Amino acid sequence: MTQRTLAGLVALPLVVALIVIAWVVPLPFTIYSPGPTVNVLGEFDGKDIVQVEGHKSYRDKGQLRMTTVSETTREARLGLWTLLGAWMSDTEAVYPREVAYPDQGTVEDDREAGQVQMASAQDAAIAAAFTKLGEDVDEVSVAEVTKDAPAAGKLKADDVVTKVGDKAVDTPEEVVAEVQKVEPGDTVELTIERNGKPLTETIKTGEKDGKAFIGVSLGATYEFPYDVKITLDPAIGGPSAGLMMALSVYDTLTEGPLTGEKKIAGTGTIDGDGNVGPIGGIQQKIPGAASDGAELFLVPAGNCQDVEGAENGDMRLTRVETLDDAVKAIETWTEDPNAKLPTCGSTK
Repeated sequence: MTQRTLAGLVALPLVVALIVIAWVVPLPFTIYSPGPTVNVLGEFDGKDIVQVEGHKSYRDKGQLRMTTVSETTREARLGLWTLLGAWMSDTEAVYPREVAYPDQGTVEDDREAGQVQMASAQDAAIAAAFTKLGEDVDEVSVAEVTKDAPAAGKLKADDVVTKVGDKAVDTPEEVVAEVQKVEPGDTVELTIERNGKPLTETIKTGEKDGKAFIGVSLGATYEFPYDVKITLDPAIGGPSAGLMMALSVYDTLTEGPLTGEKKIAGTGTIDGDGNVGPIGGIQQKIPGAASDGAELFLVPAGNCQDVEGAENGDMRLTRVETLDDAVKAIETWTEDPNAKLPTCGSTK
């Protein structure tokens, strides 16, 4: 027996062992797959997803489908065989676990964080729809009053600031800017609402970094003219359904079917002013929507670099930056499915 043959016989079990270990030992990766889509003009648990009190609602027989991504949990143990299958898939993606889950935590922590993000996204979606309808829903609330600060004893948490002096304010930034217009030590008058009652408080400002301050933490909140509620499966979390929820509220509050009774899908975060933001997993959301029969997909402008090569089939992709863009694109497309729409590069 030659030395080469002997070395091969000795090495063979080691190679086999390494191959077995590679298949069996879990690796630190996460798989993203197309998740289910949900018609937010439809029902959940026997009730309309969008519910309205105090205003007439209009029901659309078409569909506005929010899209989701199914991802393996931070505790999932994925072997090489499973990961190779996802790597070779046209619709799945593999990411290092630290990219999908950058913070320490548990599966339950992830679920709770997703629910918090969803609740915030629903408020912003409703606000965006109202803003599109011409309603002013922005307001500024006091989150905290610093101990011994100029505002201590004058303002309380949850007070809503409506004016600084004679200036109506809608954002925390506007409140700060108006306060800083006076010299440190001068007084400033704030009009507030506390438990629904208007009050006026005069506060002697302090000095911080050479500018006047009153010592409060402020937050942006919303005051809606009537009640609108969005109810989704609690298993769905995150902020990425914002755009589609805003469209569903807008459609429900306006006469006539926005969808032209067709199936439209999309994704994107949204703020109260109707600005659409990018999201993760769009390469999985597009084929998920196409497989559920959507004919038009709304792509956040910030995701345009991510959609090239996505498996969209015959479903058209159109780029949107705002809720206004989304409504216009839908109206244009429902009137003429072959109409020219804003696109992401070579997508059509």
